[in-house]
Amino acid sequence: MTSPPQISPAPIPPAAVEARGLILTLGTVQILKGIDLTVAQGETLALLGPSGSGKSSLMAVLTGLERAEGGSLIVAGQDFTTLDEDGLALARRGRIGVVLQAFHLLPTMTALENVATPLELMGAKDAWARAAQELEAVGLGHRLDHYPAQLSGGEQQRVAIARALAPRPALVFADEPTGNLDATTGAGIVDLLFARRAEAGATLIIITHDEHLATRCERVVTLGDGRIVSDTAAK
Repeated sequence: MTSPPQISPAPIPPAAVEARGLILTLGTVQILKGIDLTVAQGETLALLGPSGSGKSSLMAVLTGLERAEGGSLIVAGQDFTTLDEDGLALARRGRIGVVLQAFHLLPTMTALENVATPLELMGAKDAWARAAQELEAVGLGHRLDHYPAQLSGGEQQRVAIARALAPRPALVFADEPTGNLDATTGAGIVDLLFARRAEAGATLIIITHDEHLATRCERVVTLGDGRIVSDTAAK
C-alpha cells in the first residue's frame, strides 16, 4: 500500500522585528531594561504606555536612530546590531517608513519635493510621478507646490505619511501620529494611515498613549518603566 504523499507545511516568514534583551541608557538613566519583542510580518501593533515609559526610545532603537548597548535586534531581515550608521541608513532606505509627530519636513521644499527627494535618493526612476500619486492618495493633490509653512498641521502630517509610505516599505513606524492634531483631524489621519498600510500589506507599529487608538491594532504591547508589562490581542 502506497503511503499518501507528505505535504510540507508552508514556510513561516521571518519576523518583521525580532528583539531580545534590548538595553538603552541615556546619560545615567537606563531607559530600556531588557526588551523582548517579536512582531510578525503584516501585523498591526500598538506600543502603549504613559510618558516616560520608553515607547519613543524603543521606536528609536527599532528604527536604528538610537543604538542599544545590549541585546540583539533583527529588523526587516537586517541585523541592526552589526551595522554602522551608514549601514543603518541603507537598511532603512525603502524598507522602513517612519512617521514622527514633529513631521520633520524640509521647509525649503514643497510637499512634492519632500516626498520625491527620498525616492530619488533610493534610485526610483518614477520618483516624481510616484510622489504626486502618494500625495493625491492622502488628499493633497491640490497642494503639491505648497511649502510646509503654507500647510496646516494635518496637511503636514499627511505629507509625512505620504513620504513614509511612498517607497512601499515593508515596515512602518508612527510615533504619536495624532499628538499635535485636533480630534477630527487626528481621526482622519489614523484612518488614512491604516488604509494606506492595508493597501501596501505593511507591518505597522504605532507608538501612542491613546488607548482608543491602540485598540485599532491587532495587538497591544504596554510599556512601563522601560519594560513590557503586558502583551495582548486587542479587543
